[in-house]
Amino acid sequence: MGSWDTGPFDNDAAGDFCAALDEASADAREDIVRNTLMRVAGTGDYLEADESQEAVAAAALIAAQCPGGTPVGGLDGPEEPLPDLTGLRSLAVQALDRVVSEPSELPELWEEGASDSTSWREGIDRLRSILAPRPAGQQRR
Repeated sequence: MGSWDTGPFDNDAAGDFCAALDEASADAREDIVRNTLMRVAGTGDYLEADESQEAVAAAALIAAQCPGGTPVGGLDGPEEPLPDLTGLRSLAVQALDRVVSEPSELPELWEEGASDSTSWREGIDRLRSILAPRPAGQQRR
């Protein structure tokens, strides 16, 4: 699957996605992130692992700009600056929900052979909770 760890940027597809962001003009970067998320969130067809990994990376870039998000830099994420992506939070949540819903190759790959499938799933849940925080007083069931 071209992954070396469970993080959102720990795979070849995310690296290629970030390279594409770096190569794009500054004013095209938000559209690239949006289009990646829309393509994944809007599909009912079988979702390939590479598309899912790109969407997870896009969601992580948005989460990094939100309260409680983990900053992206160094070996993770693009090197070029990104615009404010926080307006895409809802779309990122939809894409993450689609990544973990059938039919989707990425969860299948994690569940079939990886001993870290729980860590991967927890990472997705952590991103989702940053992107769609629960209002104060509401607890998860």
